[in-house]
Amino acid sequence: MPKPQTAAQKIRAKQVEDNFAAFNKMLPQIIGKHRDKYALMRDGEIVGFYKTFGAADRAAEKKFPDRRYSFQEVTDEPIDMGLASHGFL
Repeated sequence: MPKPQTAAQKIRAKQVEDNFAAFNKMLPQIIGKHRDKYALMRDGEIVGFYKTFGAADRAAEKKFPDRRYSFQEVTDEPIDMGLASHGFL
């Protein structure tokens, strides 16, 4: 039986869900200029684009120590970034 989520985990999971929905709505407008970059997201907003996942991850750790953020690769191909998209790495 899996352990119940902590309050912080629930908040992060909600953040990821909201960010993903917002990202999908924005994708048609951003894909031309930002294709193959990584969008760092918080509160349903893109707060930056980065050429590599590592750069996005380092920026996220500095900007958001509470870990309430997620990443999305700007692509029109379905991508599952696993734990990274959930802000757990």
